[in-house]
Amino acid sequence: MDFVQWLTWVFEKNSPNQRRIFCCALWAIWGERNKRVHEKTNRSGKEIAFFIKRYISELNEIEAKVPQVKIGGREWKHPPGQFVKVNFDAAYDGNLQQSAAGIVARDSEGNTLLSCIEIHHQVASAFAAEAIACRTATQIGRDMQWPNIIIEGDALSIIKKCKLKSYDKSMIGAYIQDIHQLLEKSGKCYFEYIPREANSLAHKLATETLKKKEESYLIGRVPGYAENLEETEKRSGTNVE
Repeated sequence: MDFVQWLTWVFEKNSPNQRRIFCCALWAIWGERNKRVHEKTNRSGKEIAFFIKRYISELNEIEAKVPQVKIGGREWKHPPGQFVKVNFDAAYDGNLQQSAAGIVARDSEGNTLLSCIEIHHQVASAFAAEAIACRTATQIGRDMQWPNIIIEGDALSIIKKCKLKSYDKSMIGAYIQDIHQLLEKSGKCYFEYIPREANSLAHKLATETLKKKEESYLIGRVPGYAENLEETEKRSGTNVE
């Protein structure tokens, strides 16, 4: 990945608290670099780490005093009407250059139509892993000939690229082009971004597959280890806007 792709991936894959630590650390390190160059000061790594920890603690104290407002959109939702929603996610092992794709398709009642988990080898980056998972979800939607499809994932960059009709010149351009070609032979297909919390089932399928190294393609169900989460999302996803 280039720097922008890597930075985007970091933000997509980490929790809000981890993002805060990451950003504060970058800010503190850059500020220290400028002080060393312009003011000739020099703080140790421990001193910088203490500053970051203290600053985050102050932010947490401020937030604790502010009334909390529940943010919507953090749960998976049933697709509307005659649509089928296909959720995808990927897990990546950089040491082995392996990725796992987790796909689950559900109808407007929240019933699982199928689940698919695959392992891919010689994958260059986590960014490419997400693109491969999205391509698999699109391929499944076309092969099943569902007329109305929503493909949903927590990889914001991939979703944006799929929505654009222009040629993608990035490192994953070939995957995006494959997706666009699949769309030419599909019915109505929409790409939607959701936060990680709302993509839990696909995420679990991907991460467990990378651990277990077991692939499967199941009709009407998910693997046993994901059944409880499947039922939870089915119950919680009934409120469609």
